[in-house]
Amino acid sequence: MTQPKTYGKLIGASLGPGDPELITRRAWAVLQSGARWLYPVKKAEESSYALSIVARGGIAVPADAVELVFPMTRDAGILAKAWARAAQQTVELLSEGRDLVFLVEGDASTFATFGHLARVVRELLPDIEVETIPGVSSFAAAAASSGVTLAEEDETFAIIPAAYGVEVINHLLDEFDTLALLKVKPLVDEVIDLLAARDLLATSVFIEKVGSPDERIVRDVASLKGEKVNYLSLMLVQNPKRIRGELRRGCRKRKEAADASAAVAA
Repeated sequence: MTQPKTYGKLIGASLGPGDPELITRRAWAVLQSGARWLYPVKKAEESSYALSIVARGGIAVPADAVELVFPMTRDAGILAKAWARAAQQTVELLSEGRDLVFLVEGDASTFATFGHLARVVRELLPDIEVETIPGVSSFAAAAASSGVTLAEEDETFAIIPAAYGVEVINHLLDEFDTLALLKVKPLVDEVIDLLAARDLLATSVFIEKVGSPDERIVRDVASLKGEKVNYLSLMLVQNPKRIRGELRRGCRKRKEAADASAAVAA
């Protein structure tokens, strides 16, 4: 009688944005569990930022670690082929019965490659077991490093790729108290002009390669105009002048109604 094939588990291990001390205990344990490592690169045999985080933490990279290529392009055809190739490669490795741990910079559930990879793998292997290990996101680490509070009490907070453009950013500044603008590199000058026009330069901060040895925090964001910044960069923008609407506090209203009823009964 033929035994059913046993597949390994696919694990997405969040490593945080750059500082190996931000790797969780769960991710640290999985990295040393004997699971085979997968790590992303933009092109074949290129260095991997996710791999460098682990290496700085002192864990030796296993000799059988496997790179998966995810090209930096918006060409749908090239991307589709790359995703299909990476998913098929992952499935073939899972069929060996050994767990795979995919190294993810930042948090695996936030703008990460792992979610898409896991979805495509599940299309090929619907019953495959997938584990996602949460981690520290770049914007959370940037807020801590720069001393910015993302939201207090009833404040609102939004995270968007800056590539949506200044019109969208301008609109969201009226809807949220704090914006995290991710991958701001291509629009630095345009964003600076918008912040200057809205008098928000003083409440904005730029953070590059947060948590890494090359981390840079720039509070005078206007000084960045015309400068070529790193791809791994973001801005935190706060709008203290935002006009907020009235909050609906259901619990408070119920308490007020209860107090009123008690007063009538008395």
